[in-house]
Amino acid sequence: MDTDPARLPETSRVRRPLLFLDVDGPLIPFGSPHGHPVYEAPGTADVSGGHPLLSRVDPALGPLLAALPCELVWATTWGEDANLVLGPRLGLPALPVVEWPEPSRADGRGGAAHWKTAGLVARAAGRAFVWVDDEIGDADRWWVSAHHRGPALLHRVDPRIGLGNADFAVLEAWLRAHGA
Repeated sequence: MDTDPARLPETSRVRRPLLFLDVDGPLIPFGSPHGHPVYEAPGTADVSGGHPLLSRVDPALGPLLAALPCELVWATTWGEDANLVLGPRLGLPALPVVEWPEPSRADGRGGAAHWKTAGLVARAAGRAFVWVDDEIGDADRWWVSAHHRGPALLHRVDPRIGLGNADFAVLEAWLRAHGA
């Protein structure tokens, strides 16, 4: 019997949780009164497109993200530019990108939930997911718990610091507990 998960029918495969990843705040910290470290992107050409804060992206985050037991998905207004500009700096392959609704349709939920919330729940389609963003609040947690049938972790990152060791510990523990 073939037990290679890639060869099993979709209904037989256990799918790893999704990790929806925002850029500004989690990967590009901003707003600290103490300044931010500046990183060189080893072995990459300057594809910043003139983005003044791109040097704040720590290339060491790429291997940490890639090692998480999940499927990474860009959940940012950067769209495909995240793959073109950030992926090479982080050493990540091209990742799927969440397509956002038209701005006029993005606010149809009522309440104070973030405009991304409904789109991420729809994209997850009941699948376990983590959302890493600096703009997550209680209204988002409530909305997800009321509208998503699978497990979800909404992890808010301090935008002044960006993703750090403590964040990765939380993500790793949750993904191990809810993953395949």
